[in-house]
Amino acid sequence: MQLGLSCIEKILEIGGNLDLLITLHDNKAVSKSGRIFLDNLARDHNIPLLKIDHINDQLVKDTIKEKKIDWLFVIGWSQIADKELLDSPTKGCIGIHPTLLPIGRGRAAIPWAIIKGLDKTGVTMFKLDEGVDTGSIISQIEIPLESDETSSTLYKKVNDAHIDLIGDVFFKLQNDEIELKVQDESKATYWEGRTPKDGLISPIMSVAEAERLVRATTHPYPGAFIENEDKKIIFWKAHIINDTVEELTVPHIQLIDGILVADEWEHV
Repeated sequence: MQLGLSCIEKILEIGGNLDLLITLHDNKAVSKSGRIFLDNLARDHNIPLLKIDHINDQLVKDTIKEKKIDWLFVIGWSQIADKELLDSPTKGCIGIHPTLLPIGRGRAAIPWAIIKGLDKTGVTMFKLDEGVDTGSIISQIEIPLESDETSSTLYKKVNDAHIDLIGDVFFKLQNDEIELKVQDESKATYWEGRTPKDGLISPIMSVAEAERLVRATTHPYPGAFIENEDKKIIFWKAHIINDTVEELTVPHIQLIDGILVADEWEHV
């Protein structure tokens, strides 16, 4: 995905060396949003490119050991690395997670930060272990959230933070200058994965909740939606009104304390 590509490009920009790139076979996840192909980049920079079915394929582990890879970056992968893979590099594996760990372990970090109405989130680089986002922290960047933040604007901020983190830390890793900080388990929270059906705008929601849901699930996510008879209407952008004296001619929904009106929408 784009986050991984941005990190690769930053490493190359600052003169870093990459001994191997790993990606899925071309026929894997071709319909997944954000799928990135690395063939041209690998060819242009003369970096070996390994195409696989799963991050835990034995071929991956054998190749890492054969090439004596020090650090393996696992960025933008939804697959969970097993212990054998974690132990394959000589120094370890590194992940980047778009929250201020230990807050927000798990999935769907960008939508949840908006849905929960947080005033800040962030990006954390950490050493992977066998848990889910539980490894020791290498570095973090804090991201303030605006009152009108959308998943689109937050994704860009998260991408920029990935670039800044990798640029700041890469040579420190190479020179063994990093300091690991154990996560504070007393502050840990876990955010569940989300599916497209979780974008349903329910009449029992407040208008504030529904409006946050629209901002949190707009592009590049599947969108918040209402169901009208046999039709599904996706709200890509919306605003709140407390009451209206005129009949609304655009998609809208009456909620417990007001009306959510679509500004940009799509019938599907």
